[in-house]
Amino acid sequence: MKTTDFDYVLPEELIAQTPVEPRDHSRLMVVRGDGTREDRHFYDVPEYLRPGDALVINETRVIPARLIGEKEDTHVPVEVLLLRRIDRDDWEALVRPGRRLKPGAACSFGGGLLRCEIVGNVEDTGGRIVRFHCDGVFEELLDRLGEMPLPPYIHEKLQNRDRYQTVYARCEGSAAAPTAGLHFTPELLERVRAMGVTVVPVLLHVGLGTFRPVKEENIDDHKMHTEWYEVTPEAADTLNRVRAAGGRLICVGTTSVRTIETVADADGILHPGRGDTAIFIKPGVRIKAVDGLITNFHLPQSTLLMLVSTFMGRENALAAYRDAVEKRYRFFSFGDAMFIEGRRAPYDTVEG
Repeated sequence: MKTTDFDYVLPEELIAQTPVEPRDHSRLMVVRGDGTREDRHFYDVPEYLRPGDALVINETRVIPARLIGEKEDTHVPVEVLLLRRIDRDDWEALVRPGRRLKPGAACSFGGGLLRCEIVGNVEDTGGRIVRFHCDGVFEELLDRLGEMPLPPYIHEKLQNRDRYQTVYARCEGSAAAPTAGLHFTPELLERVRAMGVTVVPVLLHVGLGTFRPVKEENIDDHKMHTEWYEVTPEAADTLNRVRAAGGRLICVGTTSVRTIETVADADGILHPGRGDTAIFIKPGVRIKAVDGLITNFHLPQSTLLMLVSTFMGRENALAAYRDAVEKRYRFFSFGDAMFIEGRRAPYDTVEG
């Protein structure tokens, strides 16, 4: 399939710049298994869940990964965007200006409270390996000096840093939020639990690769970015019991889908695991364990739209997106949501 097969026209004014308040008052498009659609609000989600289902959430927490400082020898302004922690002191990062930040260069932040040295290049991304030095606790200094790395299509300044975190965020490590989860409130999660739905946390640290467009003409030539995931033995056992009893696995966000499908075998049985995943879920790929998906509306020609099309079928997905544009839904990270109630697309053939 061609990358252009996943294109759609989006007016710029529909790209949400600020989150809805309260969180669960965003709009919700429900797409049923037969392709019919309903327009609701996110607080209506429990109506589409059943006792015995499992709601799979990604408990990653976004770190304030953007550091603004200066090059120590020339005092030129610099930006370091942390992508992935390698060990205690070393990180993979994107840097600006790249031409001035070659291995051996040193930068300082907060008047020298935090310093880093460029120690290597990352050929695949054009990034750098940076090594930090500080007298205090690195995490405390990062929280004090860093900024939230909002996606490039958000131009408004975020007034409340917590609005780019889910209410269940626990494990620090993401460079971007798993945005489908931003709609949940503690009260809504309690309603879900009270009706007999099991809420099961998994972990995938979201990288900025999630925002990168697919540049290859054919989607099969696209190389996915890797992201760190973990599914504990307790989570795998719980989800396997839910499936064995006839319950559905409803994933909150594409990151949860990628995590579950990474550890699922051909029979849909989940096995605990942790490590890097580069799974690419696209039309023609068999979905093994996930039964439903809560997600936001994604960028044209993105791997996330391709994942959604694997659940719905490409034509059905694009029709839903055109409907969302016509009805003035809000798009992307701070936008509205979609509940895909069942899988329709064929597993083993690529839809034309």
